[in-house]
Amino acid sequence: MKNISAINGKKGGRPNSCDYVTAIFIPEIDFVVLTEQQYNTLIERYGLTLIKKALSIFDDWLQTSPIAYKYKGKNNYAHFRADGWVINLAKQLI
Repeated sequence: MKNISAINGKKGGRPNSCDYVTAIFIPEIDFVVLTEQQYNTLIERYGLTLIKKALSIFDDWLQTSPIAYKYKGKNNYAHFRADGWVINLAKQLI
């Protein structure tokens, strides 16, 4: 019997859709999906002020971008990388 520790059979893969039982409600954020552990990790890594701004930026993008449909309803943790556009734009606007 194999010990599979990856999601969807891929090492480092992410689920195809988010389990809304584990997703948390973030005030004033409608479309960004994160788990409580992911949200707390982001706060520890970047600080509450920067994360609030980044979440707002990404939520607005999910609402208005025509290509964002493929990211709605899925876990969005991967979009908050230190070298990603969301964090860099939030740093510029703070």
